[in-house]
Amino acid sequence: MIHNSKIMGVRSGTQHRFTGIWVVVVKERVFVRSWENKPTGWHHAFLKDSTGAIQVSGREIAVRAKRVRGKRLMEAIEEAYAEKYNTKASLKYVRGFRLEQRRMTTMEFVPV
Repeated sequence: MIHNSKIMGVRSGTQHRFTGIWVVVVKERVFVRSWENKPTGWHHAFLKDSTGAIQVSGREIAVRAKRVRGKRLMEAIEEAYAEKYNTKASLKYVRGFRLEQRRMTTMEFVPV
């Protein structure tokens, strides 16, 4: 399901609205990165409250967000973004996701 979805809805807590973001799967684990990383955005909301939900194919799944570290895992996530989002229009974003400021926003969503 998530493997094939280009956009997935995420919501921290229960009060926020769902926001559509790009998602990748590496070793059967779900990862996301923030592009803008605004103080009012989904990434900061998950830093304050790690519980929330994802929306995929009409289903809502409760999750907990975890920060991600580790060079090999980060590189695998970047490769997954490059493979999945491989159109000419997506290239700017795939490259941008490799910048340190965006790498630091990487989160894993674990089902609760």
